[in-house]
Amino acid sequence: MNSLIIILFIPIIILYSYSNDVTFDVVSEELQVSNTRQLNFLAGQIDSRISQMMDFSVIFSKDPNVRKFNGLNIWEDRYGRMQTRYVLQEKMMLQAGFEDMWPARYAVYSQQNKDVIANYDDINGFDNEYLKRNLTGQWNYGDGRPAAPGAMQAFYWFYTDSLNQSGGLTGSSLVIEASFSYENIQNMLDSYKAGGKGNPFLYHKGELPILSRTADKELSNDLIQYLDQHSPESRTQQVVKLDGESYLVSSVKSEYLDWHLIDVVPLDQILDPISFSRNLFYLSMFLLLLVGISASVLLYRNVQRPIKKLINGLRRVQHGDYSVRLYAKDNNEFSFLFHRFNDMSRQIQDLIENVFNEKIRAREATLKQLQAQINPHFLYNCLGYIINMAQMKEEEAVVSMAYNLSAYYRYTTRMEKETATVEEELKLLVNYLDIQKLRNARIEYQIDISREMMGYSIPRLMLQPIVENSVIHGVGKSYSSGEIRISGEIDGNMCRIYIDDDGPGLTPELEAALNLKMQGPLQEEMGCGLWNTNQRIIHQFGSNSALLFKQSPLGGFRTEVVWEIPPEELPAKLLKPQGE
Repeated sequence: MNSLIIILFIPIIILYSYSNDVTFDVVSEELQVSNTRQLNFLAGQIDSRISQMMDFSVIFSKDPNVRKFNGLNIWEDRYGRMQTRYVLQEKMMLQAGFEDMWPARYAVYSQQNKDVIANYDDINGFDNEYLKRNLTGQWNYGDGRPAAPGAMQAFYWFYTDSLNQSGGLTGSSLVIEASFSYENIQNMLDSYKAGGKGNPFLYHKGELPILSRTADKELSNDLIQYLDQHSPESRTQQVVKLDGESYLVSSVKSEYLDWHLIDVVPLDQILDPISFSRNLFYLSMFLLLLVGISASVLLYRNVQRPIKKLINGLRRVQHGDYSVRLYAKDNNEFSFLFHRFNDMSRQIQDLIENVFNEKIRAREATLKQLQAQINPHFLYNCLGYIINMAQMKEEEAVVSMAYNLSAYYRYTTRMEKETATVEEELKLLVNYLDIQKLRNARIEYQIDISREMMGYSIPRLMLQPIVENSVIHGVGKSYSSGEIRISGEIDGNMCRIYIDDDGPGLTPELEAALNLKMQGPLQEEMGCGLWNTNQRIIHQFGSNSALLFKQSPLGGFRTEVVWEIPPEELPAKLLKPQGE
């Protein structure tokens, strides 16, 4: 289902990606065309103002008052000369202040009178060398005089109407100086930038660029370094990568200044709305995909998984595991099926356990019958020992054997209670081991059980079959000293008793097989002693209790009896040591 959802999404994403790419290309192309038009318009405005200044200079040079200023002034008095100067200054001031965005500066040089009139204050006076140096017929950046490092300069143009030599000075020439500050260009750039998202500036290789007042200087410096290596043509447009971002760089060369008007437009910012729309679409598609996958996951979780769980439960029941139970968090149709399945499994388990318990009770009855009967072989050996000791006049040995044998059979034949304390079981073990020690002097035993464990209740005759197994199969098959050690400890709510011998023991494989047999049903070839003891412990104390078989620290065989202390006994037993 998830694959089907993904397959449905693929053609939608492909079609949208194609449509978005087409839109992106169209907008990029239109942006380039629009930017070129705007930059051409700005360059035209700058050239138009420069042309107006040049036209004014030519017309102004033919003004009668200008001619009079450059004349011999033979018949004029001082007032007339002052009046002429005032009129010329007034005309230049009017022309210079015609537009606030483009203030112009003019100066009239009279080579014949060695005089100059200007509409600005920082005029240096008449300098013939200054005129010769700048009279090139073109607009120059700066007037040829040294400028402070990093200082911006003005643009200058000198015009003379000399008829002697084209553009040359005759000694009586009239020269018109027209100039404007770099701030005029900044005004135009600021006005242009206010209507767009570009970063325009005026560039000439080898000179400081003229930037707008709000220009991104870091970006402009990076671009200027690029332009110094790739000189722009008269009209060019290209996409440049700077610091990982794309910029549209447009260039138009000024007709009069021999400078390039550069505009830098961040394509990524201009095209951000398209990119944002594309990303929003992809995000929406991703969210829809998540919703679709979530729906399929919910369907899998609420339908397919319960069905799979029900199938697995039926298979486990089929293989004989009737303890399996199915649970559902939600209250739906499957929870009803799970309840019915649990009822069926529980009923089958109850039937199986009833049959199993009947078998256990039958085994218990057999064991009790065996316990109630006197073992002829064991009794004959003990009586024979007593006769031999009596003949040898060993009265102490006869009394000890008779006492232990009497106590042993008195305890094993009492059937009024099914449980006994650990202390009572240990007394039986002492009687039994003393009897075996009288018969076999090699046997040595040690009992180390804490006083705290003595009062716990356990099934009667739980420990004696285990100790008897150690005597017969451990010490009886060994020709060494024959040591038996019985120890115990309390670990939280668990009691542990260890029965160790120094006999030959079992191999790890046989130990693992014996532990495995304790977990399965009773087989005909197995003896019922240890298996029956294990089942009695489990039924008495729960599934956390069992018989475990390991290698003994003495080198032989260890039987570990583990049972869980019943909750109703645990608090009383914990408080008992505090009162003693």
